[in-house]
Amino acid sequence: MGFKIAVAGATGNVGREMLNILEERGFPADEVVPLASRRSVGQEVSYGDRTLKVQALENYDFSDTDLCLMSAGGTVSKEWSPKIGKAGCVVIDNSSAWRYDQDVPLIVPEVNPHHIEGYSKKNIIANPNCSTAQLVVALKPLHDAATIKRVVVSTYQSVSGSGKEGMDELFEQTRAVFVADPISAKKFTKRIAFNVIPHIDVFMEDGYTKEEWKVLAETKKMLDPKIKVTATAVRVPVFIGHAESVNLEFEKPITADEARDILREAPGCQVIDKREDGGYITPYESAGEDATYISRIREDATVENGLALWVVSDNLRKGAALNTVQIAELLVAKGLIKPRKEAA
Repeated sequence: MGFKIAVAGATGNVGREMLNILEERGFPADEVVPLASRRSVGQEVSYGDRTLKVQALENYDFSDTDLCLMSAGGTVSKEWSPKIGKAGCVVIDNSSAWRYDQDVPLIVPEVNPHHIEGYSKKNIIANPNCSTAQLVVALKPLHDAATIKRVVVSTYQSVSGSGKEGMDELFEQTRAVFVADPISAKKFTKRIAFNVIPHIDVFMEDGYTKEEWKVLAETKKMLDPKIKVTATAVRVPVFIGHAESVNLEFEKPITADEARDILREAPGCQVIDKREDGGYITPYESAGEDATYISRIREDATVENGLALWVVSDNLRKGAALNTVQIAELLVAKGLIKPRKEAA
């Protein structure tokens, strides 16, 4: 007997990717139900070679559903996730709504799988921010080896991180440049085509943006509260794939060669690091892939026990949909959930 799974926000970029990945990885689901708002009812989405019709989230009965993969945004999750959890269905939420709740585990399976057992307090598990997910996959094995004291990260985040509207805006602006049409910025604060914008999410009182604060808070919650983290988040004119320039300071000595060997053996990591033209990974090459890629591993002589890295991943997969499905797989592997129909 397999599981019954609902995917909320099934018509969005991440929701569609969740459906793809569930099928790709052979998740043990007997039934998959795509959910969205009323205006999307009747739309069709793909699940492997099948076509599924979207149902309305607000009318759906979760009493016989085992898992809800939630990618409908923070406002919807705040309203619906507690109701769904109380109905006995475990919610794995992709928004920021529950990440900082002490009763909700924030999980990257390669990093802190042991935290997942706390999910039963609210029947909600949080998926981290897309830029944090790939960062901590690369940091975890290095932290275990030499204890990270400080992280300085600059992110180069693709427009898909802001949804379909961001992808459409990059496409429309790029086309407008070539045909000499007027360019308007709607989704972003400034033109994104052939430009970079050092601003993601809202500004906070200390001058950091909320996106930058998320990296700090989530890294501490999942990896180690003692780590000092500072971030600059930048939107770049790339459709899919986030890149990060990462500078690390460790308590113990660690060489670039040692780091390279550690990362080659680490779960979820793939090292592509040749000191030659093209001997590194770019966001374009990471699109559609599951791994977190690490390149440009080198020692930083300006601090004691310092390293610099280049980290790249598909933000729609490891940064969102893939990590969500991996959390569901972790629940099953640990025996923390059973199909309710079977139990009945």
